[in-house]
Amino acid sequence: MKPIKDKAEVSIDFPDKFYIGSFTRQSKFEARSEDDGLLIKLKNDSEPERAVAIHLHHHLLADILSEWAESLADDPIHDNDHRKTLIGALKKLQKEIAKR
Repeated sequence: MKPIKDKAEVSIDFPDKFYIGSFTRQSKFEARSEDDGLLIKLKNDSEPERAVAIHLHHHLLADILSEWAESLADDPIHDNDHRKTLIGALKKLQKEIAKR
């Protein structure tokens, strides 16, 4: 697992319970390709320990990225550092997907 450079927040809302957790620089993450999608794991070893995993199938992941792109027209990323990091990661993703 790799250290988280920024942060992530996760919430799950059930009819009778609500869970929320933050994963910051003291936390770690893993992201890897599986047969039919992307597996993301977040883990915080400090007290209280927290872990979450989510699996997104390829079509759902594509829909999420597309919808996020559309939303950037209304709420653009103003921070140049975040923008450069995202562009670099997306170029790397495009290169790896194009190989197949």
